[in-house]
Amino acid sequence: MSVVALVPAAGRGERLGFGIPKALVPVDGVPLLVRAVRGLLAAGCVRHVVVAAPPTDLDTVTAALAEVGAAADVVAGGAERTDSVRLALEFALRTFPDTRVVLVHDAARAFTPPEVVRAVVDAVLGGSPAVIPVLPVADTIKQVDADGVVIATPDRSALRVVQTPQGFDADVLRRAHVTCDGPATDDAGLVERLGVPVSTVAGHPNAMKITTRFDLAVAEAILSRGVG
Repeated sequence: MSVVALVPAAGRGERLGFGIPKALVPVDGVPLLVRAVRGLLAAGCVRHVVVAAPPTDLDTVTAALAEVGAAADVVAGGAERTDSVRLALEFALRTFPDTRVVLVHDAARAFTPPEVVRAVVDAVLGGSPAVIPVLPVADTIKQVDADGVVIATPDRSALRVVQTPQGFDADVLRRAHVTCDGPATDDAGLVERLGVPVSTVAGHPNAMKITTRFDLAVAEAILSRGVG
């Protein structure tokens, strides 16, 4: 029985404007991807990490992860995030056939605390087929039509912001990708299409997704407090 984490990291990250894959953008000299993988392994329950990288940057990504040695493998990702996760999942299940829990983690959430990783894994091992870390929604949310006109105001008390790592029973995630009928913004969405219940655990503010230069500045501030 083992826990394997997949990190789809084939995105180009145009909004950050560095001209390199987003996963390789440095925060205080250390790439986001390296920080994300460190956090997964620091949880103490992840046996191995499989990173799906841009096919043109396999050597660069492999070199960046040299510090973790055999704890990580790098495979070529696909055109869409869903493709990258599927390719990494196929490699993981082929290489570690005893895998019971699969995590899917965004490299851009490089400061996710290890306790969040452990909470997700513990929930899956406890019997939940799919688990996601979440935070309450602080802002008022509006639903709009194609013209940008507000048509509804959902009750935010029932809404949650979703983070990663998302955790799954290995067979459930495999089935979700085998039956996938189109891209999804997260793997929990694919599992929902199977009719499988998705449970939640408490997320953490530090697990914010780094997408813009402002987010990078916030990450630097987090780092200055001794996190990561």
